Amino acid sequence: MAQKPSIPKGTRDFSPAEMVRRNYIFDIIKEVFQRYGYLPIETPAMENLTTLLGKCGEEGDKLLFKILNSGDYFSKVNIQDESNLTSNKLTPLISEKGLRFDLTVPFARYVVQHRNDITFPFKRYQIQPVWRADRPQKGRYREFYQCDVDVIGSNSLLNEVELVQIIDDVFDKLKIFSIVKINNRKILSGIAKIIGEGDKIVDITVAIDKLDKIGIEQVNEELVLKGVSKKAIEQLQPIINLKGKLKEKFPKLKEILKNSKIGMEGIEETIQVMKHLKDLNIKAKFQLDLTLARGLDYYTGIIIEVIAKDVPIGSICGGGRYDDLTGIFGLPGISGVGISFGADRIYDVMKELDLFPEESRTTTQIMFVNFGKEEEKYCLSLLSEIRKAGINAEIYPEPVKIKKQMSYANNKKIPYVVLVGENEMKDEILTVKNMNTGEQVRLSVSQFINDLLDNQEKWHFSQNL
Repeated sequence: MAQKPSIPKGTRDFSPAEMVRRNYIFDIIKEVFQRYGYLPIETPAMENLTTLLGKCGEEGDKLLFKILNSGDYFSKVNIQDESNLTSNKLTPLISEKGLRFDLTVPFARYVVQHRNDITFPFKRYQIQPVWRADRPQKGRYREFYQCDVDVIGSNSLLNEVELVQIIDDVFDKLKIFSIVKINNRKILSGIAKIIGEGDKIVDITVAIDKLDKIGIEQVNEELVLKGVSKKAIEQLQPIINLKGKLKEKFPKLKEILKNSKIGMEGIEETIQVMKHLKDLNIKAKFQLDLTLARGLDYYTGIIIEVIAKDVPIGSICGGGRYDDLTGIFGLPGISGVGISFGADRIYDVMKELDLFPEESRTTTQIMFVNFGKEEEKYCLSLLSEIRKAGINAEIYPEPVKIKKQMSYANNKKIPYVVLVGENEMKDEILTVKNMNTGEQVRLSVSQFINDLLDNQEKWHFSQNL
């Protein structure tokens, strides 16, 4: 018996209709990226493990998909003490490469490797899949696309402002009401020092970053397990639960962090960015969220996360400032900042809210019915002219029953069908059927072509012969 075909959990196939919708999202994101002066790059799906490990924290390392060495990799492994063997000890012996966890670390590697060929500040965008060995659930996949936009080689906070403008433009075009949460890792570092746990900043940020998912009680339990004192945890509660408007939050925060130089620096940076955003009158709602931590270790300054106001699906975009990610690869002192749009979650939000435009569900606008060899020959020359006019068109490949051809057009949601039989060829007339209304009109060939050329944006057919 043949094996039933399947795909790994956390991965998906995409139908033509789904791909058209996904490309609608990608096209809008690309258009906005390019408008702000960003250029595209691509990097390999797999990277050396030396590139990937240790860059996204302990949690990120656990989620890396590792690739076995090619050939008879196990025969080259010298295991002296099998009783003491662990997966961590075995992995370096049998695996040298892994699938990328995100696009930021490969980007940093790319910048260092190609530093003599690029101009700083370097503005790039990248739209490619990433892989994480996570537990699949709604809105969380093992293979998914990220749409990254970064600028590296500049310390200016105008870059953060520009990234929020990009967020605003993208979600405005996609008609998603978004909330932009902003925080600063320097503020979090200051808080950690104030409560006497400066050396546990990573543990604290990883824990509070899970607040929305697991709740405050489990976050506190995780902090205890990480060795954070009960006194420090008690001091942390009113800070991360600070309420009020921005003009109320910042004075309270300044009072709390007045003895922390790095904390005060983070506050001033955040205020400066938010003042610019207020002056720009962006449509998205933005807010200071002290529970926002972005669990990745490489963030050092402003951090950003975006959620959809109307769909509880988690983050649909996020990112932040990283001051020395390239230093890991031998190029210190190069600051960067970037954000990543989660295309798959954005798709789920738009599908749930029915935000995809009707026209995005079709690729063909005109289909010619196939009546036979002579009609095929006649229609092929017309098809060439129509396609040159920028209209997506096709002919049914075989002269089968009309009902079957019409069913094909209906299933593909093709709006117009052209019928050309013996009489139409003789009179140089085309019968054009509107598949939505059922209405039919007869047009001369020249009128049909001219109507297409004159109405390429939103064409229609005149009924006057």
